[in-house]
Amino acid sequence: MNLLSLDLNLLRVLDALLREQSTVKAGERIGLSQPAVSSALGRLRLSLGDPLFVRQGQRIVPTDFARGLEAPLRRTLEDIEALLSLGKTFDPAGIDDTFRIAGVDFFAEMLLPSLEKRLNVAAPLIRIQLVDPKTADVIEFLDNNDVDIVLEPDFPTPDWLDRKPVFDVNFVVIARRGNPELLDSGLEPGDVIPIELYCRLRHVLMSRSLVMKGIGDAALSRLGLQRNIVMTLPFFSGVYNMVAQSDVVALVPFQLAKRVESRLDLVTYRLPFEIDRTTISMFWHRRRTANPAHRWMRNIISEILAPLS
Repeated sequence: MNLLSLDLNLLRVLDALLREQSTVKAGERIGLSQPAVSSALGRLRLSLGDPLFVRQGQRIVPTDFARGLEAPLRRTLEDIEALLSLGKTFDPAGIDDTFRIAGVDFFAEMLLPSLEKRLNVAAPLIRIQLVDPKTADVIEFLDNNDVDIVLEPDFPTPDWLDRKPVFDVNFVVIARRGNPELLDSGLEPGDVIPIELYCRLRHVLMSRSLVMKGIGDAALSRLGLQRNIVMTLPFFSGVYNMVAQSDVVALVPFQLAKRVESRLDLVTYRLPFEIDRTTISMFWHRRRTANPAHRWMRNIISEILAPLS
């Protein structure tokens, strides 16, 4: 196929169709009517010699050929966007796009409210989606452009990912005010819980896997000890609400505990053993590093989260 004969605007349509798998939603994404998108799809089929999409229920599904184009097409469009932005004054107010951030619901509490306030003033057309893939999946999500930014504890990454440490996390024990075992022990909020009491208390664990172990359990194991985990939940919000309404306790980030303690009438205690400090980093695909909008969003997120250390 002769590149000169192809309208490069059709590639934006193809990218939108691959993202949305709907002619209506693809049109909304790039500001075209549904008939215009359907017409562009017809031209793409003729130019590329493939059906590209087939109807399946209420959506259109990419063919194997179209699916193979998805990642390189997106990289190419991002490179073109970065090239065309060189030398231009960047104006976040003109960005009409969706940013997908991967992270646990800690960030719904500690990032998104402040981020929304900043965006409402500086970039009101930007939309944010917080998604929660498992750590094992985030590399694939970044490679496939399913997410733009990942916020996770540091982990080994391939060389095509960029990383920036953002803040450090310390952990504390939370309990509802009036928890009977802690009340009977004579402890005051902020005290160190004796290790035998810590192990005996009923714990709820934030876990996104089937494993009933988490932060601090390796340190306990080295001491020949084990805590009494009676429940796991996949969200921090579920954990601290469970603590507020029952006699379980939980190990949570100090920053999150301070944010919700007065709202839920919780109290915090210190651990009777040392655990390693956890560094939360921001990860993204290196192909997005020079993208002005992506760089601006990374800087905003860093400014909001850095004081948490």
